[in-house]
Amino acid sequence: MDTLWDNIEKLSAVCRAAGAHPPDEELKALQVGKVAEEAGEAMHALHGLKGLTTCGDDHTWSEVQNNLVGALLAMHYIDPTGAQATFGEIVHRRTRRGREAAAAA
Repeated sequence: MDTLWDNIEKLSAVCRAAGAHPPDEELKALQVGKVAEEAGEAMHALHGLKGLTTCGDDHTWSEVQNNLVGALLAMHYIDPTGAQATFGEIVHRRTRRGREAAAAA
């Protein structure tokens, strides 16, 4: 059974193969832009979910979450060998800050 990171690696490989012609640094920058695009789409879906659009779009929380997954894909694309460790370190750091804030309250 594939793990989350196995699937992220496979999707990242598809993206890399499709964008093999531009320089690597340009592709990394474009992935950061992709995160911004996905965040905008997540916000559009959230507005639709809350009935705040004028175009009559109906959306779900699943659509919001689907758009947010792009950030994990971009992390792997930018650093294929270190993304999983970096993600783990960031989550650990953030949860530590959360635990410290909860203990202080």
